[in-house]
Amino acid sequence: MSLEQILTKKRFSKLVETKVEEKNMSYMDAVIDVCTDRELDPGEINNLIGPILKDKIEAEAVSLRLMKSNGNQLPI
Repeated sequence: MSLEQILTKKRFSKLVETKVEEKNMSYMDAVIDVCTDRELDPGEINNLIGPILKDKIEAEAVSLRLMKSNGNQLPI
């Protein structure tokens, strides 16, 4: 297995951020897209999602009303 194939939190986050920027897609869609590209099960990637990426996905879910806010978000 080469180093390119080994995914760390940092590499996974970078792949997701690149998808979001280049394809103008949501973070949730970008995560699924990276999982599809890398043949990963989305249910088993919790160890690859760092706190910053998690916060961005959570903020996106709250803005889409897919989950309730924890009350710690500033109004924008």
